[in-house]
Order: sequence, then C-alpha cells, then structure tokens
Amino acid sequence: MRGVQPNIAKIGETVAADHLKTHGYQILAHNYRYQRGEIDLIAKKGNSIVFVEVKTRRSLKYGTPQHAVTKQKQQQISKIALAYLQTQNLLDSPCRFDVIAILLSPQCEVLRLEQIESAFDFQPEPNMV
Repeated sequence: MRGVQPNIAKIGETVAADHLKTHGYQILAHNYRYQRGEIDLIAKKGNSIVFVEVKTRRSLKYGTPQHAVTKQKQQQISKIALAYLQTQNLLDSPCRFDVIAILLSPQCEVLRLEQIESAFDFQPEPNMV
C-alpha cells in the first residue's frame, strides 16, 4: 500500500502565499468562499487588491498549470471578486487578477513558480451585467 498522497493544492497555496509575502504583498484572505466557488488568495500591494488563482501540478502531462484557468474559471473568479469587493466596501479600489503557476517535483519540492500579473481581465457572466 502506498503512503498518503499530499494535498498538492494546499502545498501550492502555502508556497504562493509565502512568495507573495516575500514580494511585499499583504494576504487579506485564504480560500475566500462565495456561493459555490472560491478564490485561493486575496492580497493587497500598495492600494491594489489582487485576486490570485493558484494552480499546482506535479507534471506537465496535461499542460502547464496556468492553462487550467479556463474562461469559465475566470468568470467564476470574477463573480467572487465582485462579491468580495462589495462586502468589503472596496468597489473603488484598483484590482487585478493574477495566476501563480507552480510545478512540483514528485517529492513536492518547488521546481518552478511563475506569477502572472494581470493574467486576465474581469470576466462578467452574461447575467452579471
């Protein structure tokens, strides 16, 4: 019997949060949930709110991690971001959507971390506007 598999997503989110903090970001929320979705990290740098989707992989068999952030996922993140900004009274704050793509070794060591700033623009669902 093989050992327990590590939670790759949680490892990636921890690595991403540490990366952001090292680069001067303040983490405002981890795993912010709204309805049936979630944003992995919400951070602040300067006066900008940064919504971060973390994608972690242990192989490139199914493509790079960032390619998993589909148009549908972007719409979901946008909807949750709007809810966050409304509930925190931050609608006038500048914001952006980043993706942090992490590639781990089979032993879960970080092989590559790429932060893609402004990876996508706000993607409203047709019924949101």
